[in-house]
Amino acid sequence: MGAEQMLDYGQLKERFARNTNPERARQMKKYLRNRFEFYGYQTKERKAIYHQSLLAEKKQDQIDWELLDRCWRDPYREMQYFVCDYLIAMKKKLHFEDINKIENYARHNQWWDTIDTLIKPLSYLTWDDPRGNELMLEWSQDSDFWIRRIAIEYQLLRKQATDTQVLSEIIRNNLGSDEFFINKAIGWALRDYSKTNPTWVRDFIEQNQQELAPLSIREGSKYIE
Repeated sequence: MGAEQMLDYGQLKERFARNTNPERARQMKKYLRNRFEFYGYQTKERKAIYHQSLLAEKKQDQIDWELLDRCWRDPYREMQYFVCDYLIAMKKKLHFEDINKIENYARHNQWWDTIDTLIKPLSYLTWDDPRGNELMLEWSQDSDFWIRRIAIEYQLLRKQATDTQVLSEIIRNNLGSDEFFINKAIGWALRDYSKTNPTWVRDFIEQNQQELAPLSIREGSKYIE
């Protein structure tokens, strides 16, 4: 693709199909419990396929949701990775109302790899908008635990900008869960914020020790013990 050529679903598929690595694809498929097909690209190789085209896309005023929708429905996982990379690259063109579209991606073809990457554009959209905290509080009680995981993690890396009242409520909404991906997320959220405010995290763990899963305590305490 030339530096100024816009992205096209068919061309993207064609480029992915040129240099597949069947052995690596099998390993990647196994790593994600045989849930998705793979071409077999490592991260750097994959991003090189569409790097120049994303630079061209950033000059556009609108998100190509039709392209993203087609890619998300594609059986190959690299196509969903492309959608995540596209949204991150184009985050300044996103609007709060676009969360509904991103939520649709989060609810389909789900696994931790895309869920944790979709958090990045979602965090950007909710950073300075009070509707963001309200929405994440709703998501923290969703029947879909992947949506709850997003709510738990969406303030990662916010440091001093972290809203501890919201973080506390979201975690408490998920105490008592036996879902690994929820308890791991709680631990990560606490561990991340402990780098900024270890006292708050230590107190939170002490106050909720009976209900926090051992995994959450272990992860959350990693930098404060």
